[in-house]
Amino acid sequence: MTKEELISKLGGLEWEDFEVKEAKAAIPKSSWDTVSAFSNSSGGWLVFGIKEVGKNFEIQGVENPEKIEQDFLGVLRGVQKFNCLINPIAEKYAIDGVIVLAFYIPASDKKPIYFNTQSNTFIRRGSADQKATKEEIDAMYRDQTFGTKTSEVASGTSLDDIHQKSLRQYRDYMSRFNPDVSYNRYEEEEFLSKLRVVEDGALTFGGLLFFGKREAIERHFADFRIDLLEIPGTSYEDAKTRYTFRLDEYENLWEYYFECFARLKKNVDVEFKLTSEGFGEELSPGLNAVREVLVNLLMHADYFAPSHSRIRIFTNHIEFYNPGGLPKPIDELKEKDLSIPRNPIISKLFRMVRLAENAGFGFDKIDSNWKEYNHTEPVYELSFDSTIVKLITSMAVETVGTNSEQIRKNFGMISEELRSEIKSVENQLSTSVEQNLELVDNHYKLFSDIVHHYFGVTAERFRRDFGETSERFRRTFGDKQALLLFIISMNNKLTAKELAEHLQVTPRTVETYLSKLKEQEVLERKGADFGGEWILK
Repeated sequence: MTKEELISKLGGLEWEDFEVKEAKAAIPKSSWDTVSAFSNSSGGWLVFGIKEVGKNFEIQGVENPEKIEQDFLGVLRGVQKFNCLINPIAEKYAIDGVIVLAFYIPASDKKPIYFNTQSNTFIRRGSADQKATKEEIDAMYRDQTFGTKTSEVASGTSLDDIHQKSLRQYRDYMSRFNPDVSYNRYEEEEFLSKLRVVEDGALTFGGLLFFGKREAIERHFADFRIDLLEIPGTSYEDAKTRYTFRLDEYENLWEYYFECFARLKKNVDVEFKLTSEGFGEELSPGLNAVREVLVNLLMHADYFAPSHSRIRIFTNHIEFYNPGGLPKPIDELKEKDLSIPRNPIISKLFRMVRLAENAGFGFDKIDSNWKEYNHTEPVYELSFDSTIVKLITSMAVETVGTNSEQIRKNFGMISEELRSEIKSVENQLSTSVEQNLELVDNHYKLFSDIVHHYFGVTAERFRRDFGETSERFRRTFGDKQALLLFIISMNNKLTAKELAEHLQVTPRTVETYLSKLKEQEVLERKGADFGGEWILK
């Protein structure tokens, strides 16, 4: 960290990786909390010689920088106070005639790091150091066995605990999608042994989770499940009910994968075609991204944690939550394309049927495919004991067709192109109902694309409900109301009088149409009669 970066940091109010202490003449006791928290989280800078006064920061410096530096490094590099040796990076800055000391505390691979007793184990939450709970400390100890725990043998298991239907389906899937792999030629016992599903007649934890019978899995993982919920809102707060769908319980991870994927697939547009071998192929960068996130969730979950993997499908985004943090910072995993699986047996089983990348965590594939699909970036929320990935499926904007800055921010160039098309079609609207209905027919696909990008219903779902042409859409609502919805999608701020001109009816008739569509929960009014807008539901 340079002096300029240090000064720039002081312009913020909250940091996950930055903490200041006055430390004018001595090392504050709270410094040890911060050292523990940074070591157990993602690392961070601890700066001595800066006093926090309300929301402001005063650079006061330290009176005896050499002694404070030596005392601080002596404690961290000894093992009298901390349970493990800590190697910080030390920097010294001269600012306004005083000396400021800065120490970078790296994330440790020997977590938990604590001082004096284990009860003094801290983690970083936002800009605060908080004492770790017993469950969080247990998670740190499990991370010491990252990549090995699920490779251990599950005591009391045998070949009888394998769900034969799952195994048959897996082998059939492998023979179709990875026909050249050597595992296809092995008999069952050798097949399971080579893939380390079975060792010395017992199942490994990874093999049990992937192929086991549910009752056998629950003997070792009492609350085994992958939770998937469909929530009718952008959050729990604005949802009318807690959920409209919740996934049932299934035998094992292999079955959970297909059931979860079937529900997730409904939220992205997919093109279907047959390959030269006669197999069905679903083409969609969005689907590729969703598949990669789902497989990563199943491969890298901490199955020994008290929480469990959860997928929540909201109306405008999909959230994947996984217990268990990443083995290294995400930037390093992306940059070096590192493959450090938490559950190597489970990871290999997915890779052998080509449902996952052969190297790395697949972050680049997730990022590039989702950005290609709808021009938004996946959102990653990471902590030492959990990983959350959010895929934005739709974003409502305040003014369709006019707020181009917000549209570009949310959707990139595709929305700029859409906006241009919308304006072009809007300019073609006339007082002739016949000509306007012809526009509906000619631009029906554009209409569904607008609904997809601005109002939160996928184009696939819209066309599934109303067909590939406007015929069923017009028949469902009637010509005039269908035209009304089409025009509102172009400009949702038009008044009843302006809408009446395009429909060649009276404003009162338009009000009747609008009331009926509101009763049917197709339209919603936001704001006042003047200056408000219509929202397609």
